[in-house]
Amino acid sequence: MKKTYKIEIAGLERELTLCPLGNGLYIGAFVIFGDVELTVASARELIKIAPEHDIIITSESKGIPLAYEMARQMGVNKYILARKMPKLYMSDVFSTEVTSITTAKKQTLYLDGKDAEFMKGKRVLIVDDVISTGESLRAIEELVVHAGGNIVGKMAILAEGDAKDRKDIKYLQVLPLFDLNGNEI
Repeated sequence: MKKTYKIEIAGLERELTLCPLGNGLYIGAFVIFGDVELTVASARELIKIAPEHDIIITSESKGIPLAYEMARQMGVNKYILARKMPKLYMSDVFSTEVTSITTAKKQTLYLDGKDAEFMKGKRVLIVDDVISTGESLRAIEELVVHAGGNIVGKMAILAEGDAKDRKDIKYLQVLPLFDLNGNEI
């Protein structure tokens, strides 16, 4: 079996390790953490196709460097983070559940009441590293709507599997799914 997949993203080539999901299905492990060059280039390219917005939101954790870098490049001093655990400094917290294909169990995403108040009535751009089943995206959308934000766009570096066919997201590159032999599905 082929163990890796070469992909070009924002003009940069990377080699992704293929990881089993079960039922003979494999995904290319895309990990943006620690790859400053790719984070900077991806943020730059997403900004070029981003709709007008007032604030960016992402979920913990792999979307954090991307949201940070997009905000930094746009000269914005704030972005919002949907946390996996409520923190002591958070108040008036609300939450929603999410089941992601890369996580073995259900998770809960939490939004700080202060962030919700900041987002209310604003144009919100949701960003993430990869959109696959769309479950994480759906959870963030729920939080934004509950907070009174107006979702103006949804973006990711990669659209995995069937996500490439979605008309409601923008992305830089397609990441295919793979079979037992490492062939693209």
